[in-house]
Amino acid sequence: MFTGSIVAIVTPMQAGVAPDTALDFKALEQLIEFHIEQGTTAIVAVGTTGESATLTEDEHCEVIKKTVKITKGRIPVIAGTGANSTIEAISLTKCAKEVGVDACLLVTPYYNKPTQAGLFQHYKVIAETVNIPQILYNVPGRTACDMLPETIIQLASIDNIIGVKEATGDLGRVKEIRESTHDDFLLLSGDDETTKDFILAGGDGVISVTANVAPKKMHEMCIFALRGKADEANKINETLECLHKKLFIESNPIPVKWALNKLGLIQPGIRLPMTWLAQSFEEELLNTMKQAGIV
Repeated sequence: MFTGSIVAIVTPMQAGVAPDTALDFKALEQLIEFHIEQGTTAIVAVGTTGESATLTEDEHCEVIKKTVKITKGRIPVIAGTGANSTIEAISLTKCAKEVGVDACLLVTPYYNKPTQAGLFQHYKVIAETVNIPQILYNVPGRTACDMLPETIIQLASIDNIIGVKEATGDLGRVKEIRESTHDDFLLLSGDDETTKDFILAGGDGVISVTANVAPKKMHEMCIFALRGKADEANKINETLECLHKKLFIESNPIPVKWALNKLGLIQPGIRLPMTWLAQSFEEELLNTMKQAGIV
């Protein structure tokens, strides 16, 4: 259910840059239909790319609910429900379960920098409190908190912790975690740039930013990699390599929202403290999109 190219979907907003830029559910429906048509295998709603940090808890739950309603079971939905407060993460995870998601994605607590023991207890309590499949999410570049492989391996023994999104780009971790967890434990990349090699090394797929704007190519690349067809996967990935990099020319999701607006899929809306893409980067990103063959 959760293999291949999984999109970390943006949260569309009305035009503008403000603390309370309004959400755009019509555009969300358009995006979801686009992904189903293009072969994306699952959707992550309200993750980092979905601006989880600046949505209120009510909005967070509403976006998840709308995503489930729009998909109508045609594609699995994973809800981003992590927080640096264990009680808040439990609340969001309960909300996601109530509206019918297939799994939840829980980022490591950010800013407060828990120990490895604290991380284990945090995830254990959430898993025991809310009986829904849960995926760990390790992205130290964002959180200043690195969940080490030994902690992931320990958590993998909990029945409803079904996998991890590993966004360090450290391919050595794939082998270490794969060899020490059960066969069904999911290993998902959180780093588009190294995804091809991550899957070829034993990973199951990616939760992708690039898939927002190049869903078909990401889907096809992942399928080839999962089948061990390295040459075919590499051929597609070569067309995406520059895009993997340039979608982080400013902080995510600034560039990907600009690119989606350029494709006519969303309005130019984002919430402070994120801003719209600086004009000085527009030509560079547009040229990259042309190079990737998506415009």
